[in-house]
Amino acid sequence: MEKPRFNWPIWVSLVLSIFAFLSYPLLFVNWPVTRDFPWANIALFVVAAFLLVVGVRRAFAPGRRRLSKIFSSLGALLSVLVLGMFILVAFIGSRWLPASMRAPQVSQKAPAFTLNDTNGKPVSLSELVLQPINGKPAKGVLLIFYRGYW
Repeated sequence: MEKPRFNWPIWVSLVLSIFAFLSYPLLFVNWPVTRDFPWANIALFVVAAFLLVVGVRRAFAPGRRRLSKIFSSLGALLSVLVLGMFILVAFIGSRWLPASMRAPQVSQKAPAFTLNDTNGKPVSLSELVLQPINGKPAKGVLLIFYRGYW
């Protein structure tokens, strides 16, 4: 009988799953390309799932000890639970967030505010409304807000 080897794919899968779970709020949320849709985390979970399948097949191969099968199953269960928690938090839980009560709705009068322009000078909404355009008073102001991550 061959000496049983350590089933590293299961445990690497668990560590990678935990890293994928924790890296979103601690690291990837800092950049819009990974914050808006967690594609990097999903890629890490796909690699972890591949390692998990390899590890489970290896754990239940003929000749493996029962203790190895038990611990490998526990590692696999923890890895799947971490993936489930990520899906719950990132995709399902975000839909449960309440809508902002203070956010203006479409065609509602905008609240007074002042922001800095690209040169750092303050610009208020009331100034924009009072500025004449071609000698005529403005009828309104169209506001377009970009996320500003360029």
